[in-house]
Amino acid sequence: MDKEIYIIRHGETELNRQGIVQGRGINSDLNDTGRKQAAAFYEMYKDVPFDKVYTSELKRTHQTVKGFIDAGMPWQQLPGLDELAWGIWEGAENDEKAIAAFKDMMERWTSGDYDAHFEGGESPNEVVARQKEAFEVIKSAPNEKTVLVCMHGRAMRLLLCLLTNRPLKDMTEFPHQNTTLYKVELTGDQYVITAFNNTDHLNHFSVEQD
Repeated sequence: MDKEIYIIRHGETELNRQGIVQGRGINSDLNDTGRKQAAAFYEMYKDVPFDKVYTSELKRTHQTVKGFIDAGMPWQQLPGLDELAWGIWEGAENDEKAIAAFKDMMERWTSGDYDAHFEGGESPNEVVARQKEAFEVIKSAPNEKTVLVCMHGRAMRLLLCLLTNRPLKDMTEFPHQNTTLYKVELTGDQYVITAFNNTDHLNHFSVEQD
């Protein structure tokens, strides 16, 4: 094994709680539950010998790993780890019109149309292209044997398809609760998931989940 990568989703935001899509264009803060989730993750994993933490450029990821950053861990922001941009639907009310629009887009992606996107937004192919660049940065640091990556739900699902060579339509196979953990081992050019959708920290520290 060349590298062990802990990949987590950010903690809950108020828009998460309301079921409203944020995307790359909304730079929201964690809410109280999200901060508790972040603290619970830190308590369980603070003794892991991480060499570096990587986040997106959006502050909800920064706030989620604040404990590690405050402890002095080297930190780098990579725009390739940002959430998928949902364009005109970012922050929109979660009404019947929005539900129908997202259902249609998911059906297009499931059918293999990975170039489909909302107006002003990104397609899965566009997100994966920038994720490849981000992970080349992570891979190219041979002295970083254990790293923590904090990112976003939809982007995480696409990344896990990319790393495991699965078609992007399989993105729905990767659950993504707030602060869920996927642990991935890299050997050569092969990534293997060794921990799947792990939320033990939330149960251990009794974090209330909505």
